[in-house]
Amino acid sequence: MFNHIKIFTLFKLLNLAVLLSATSVMAEQAALSNAAMPKRIQAVYEVTKNGQPFAKVHEQFIVSGTGYKVESVTKGIGVYALFGERVLTSSGEMTAQGLKPVHFELRQGDNPKKAVLADFDWTKQNLRLTVKGKLKEAPLTAGTQDLASFAYQFMFLAKPLKGDITVTLTTGKKLNQYQYHINPETEVITSAGVQYKTQHLAPPVQDTQETKELWLAADYHYVPVKILMVDDNGQKLEQTLTELRME
Repeated sequence: MFNHIKIFTLFKLLNLAVLLSATSVMAEQAALSNAAMPKRIQAVYEVTKNGQPFAKVHEQFIVSGTGYKVESVTKGIGVYALFGERVLTSSGEMTAQGLKPVHFELRQGDNPKKAVLADFDWTKQNLRLTVKGKLKEAPLTAGTQDLASFAYQFMFLAKPLKGDITVTLTTGKKLNQYQYHINPETEVITSAGVQYKTQHLAPPVQDTQETKELWLAADYHYVPVKILMVDDNGQKLEQTLTELRME
């Protein structure tokens, strides 16, 4: 009886050791993966609307410890400057699976009534959206991103990207799901004298609804080089990278 108890205890200790070792390896791999990520990304984009100059976007992605912050500022060109700056901010945690937003804000000009907020309660799996001072809620699923964070989430996906992926994204006003097919062929985009090898993500089926396509820089942590957006009315916005700095 005594020997059986000793053997059972020994097996438990061995299993615990294996579990702790595996957990340690996974934690080490996640740490190495995150360590390879840049701590700061600064990017500038030019935006056209239906082929005409529309705006400039200045973005920065900053890592601090296990947290991150994204700020994206859009300034209109010409008459579009009258709408004021559009500022997106996202802050949250960095995990082995990528970015985990906690708070998101969208502000347009100096009008506080146009502010849109999103708070992510991961413990209760609840997304709280505040639009024009009114609160509404939606279920929060793993991997959900916001308008500012989603572009940097691709850094954490297994490379090379392949197959089809689903992006769950909140605009601050509502929760959307975007389906993407990843083109396995490399597409080269030249912008501001720099050649970028990209992977192209596009909806599997084109229709009359709002769509978004992305071209991600394979040699630069999959930061977007170009984003093409078409709204319900057929208005086309094209955002192209002109400056990129990583530290």
